[in-house]
Amino acid sequence: MNRTAVLSEVSGTVWQVLVAVGDAVEEFQELVLIESMKMEIPVLAPRAGRITEILVAEKSSVAAEQTVAWID
Repeated sequence: MNRTAVLSEVSGTVWQVLVAVGDAVEEFQELVLIESMKMEIPVLAPRAGRITEILVAEKSSVAAEQTVAWID
């Protein structure tokens, strides 16, 4: 499979990372929760695969379109 970037759709603060490196995930599974404007916005897996890298930590800031993880 190809390596796929998981992107945040909004700017905000990482509230919770819901997966770990090595986890198998399904398409549209919630991977990370971003707090933006007092709302929790989920970052969803664009496809099924396995998490190979997580690039954010809880309480860190993220920008819209920032890569937060990689799926193989």
